[in-house]
Amino acid sequence: MSKLLKNTFLAHAVLSGVLGLILLTIPGRFLQMLGWAPIDPILSRILGAALLALTWGDYCGWQGIEQPAHTLIVQVQFAFAALAALGVLRHLLVARWPLMVWLLFAGCVIFAALWAIALRRKA
Repeated sequence: MSKLLKNTFLAHAVLSGVLGLILLTIPGRFLQMLGWAPIDPILSRILGAALLALTWGDYCGWQGIEQPAHTLIVQVQFAFAALAALGVLRHLLVARWPLMVWLLFAGCVIFAALWAIALRRKA
């Protein structure tokens, strides 16, 4: 692997990891501080989950972890679905949301379970 590619993986992992963690945990405060309005807290948390899932892929690339491409894709998909479910669940526990948000949560949980099963079966 070239040094440029390795450094790109590292830089992207750090940036997406930091932003992903912030958006997953405190999207409202962070985006409001930047003057970003209006804020959709659920979609902001889902974006944070996506960035953290990408961070896992970057980390594997940076480390040069040898594995089939489909296994890495399943790992990233699992990370996204599980983290998105947690982010949505945070909102469902503290306020009333429409049925669509519950369906979004259910979809994330179902896909997280399916990806986890695929990983256990060695994709």
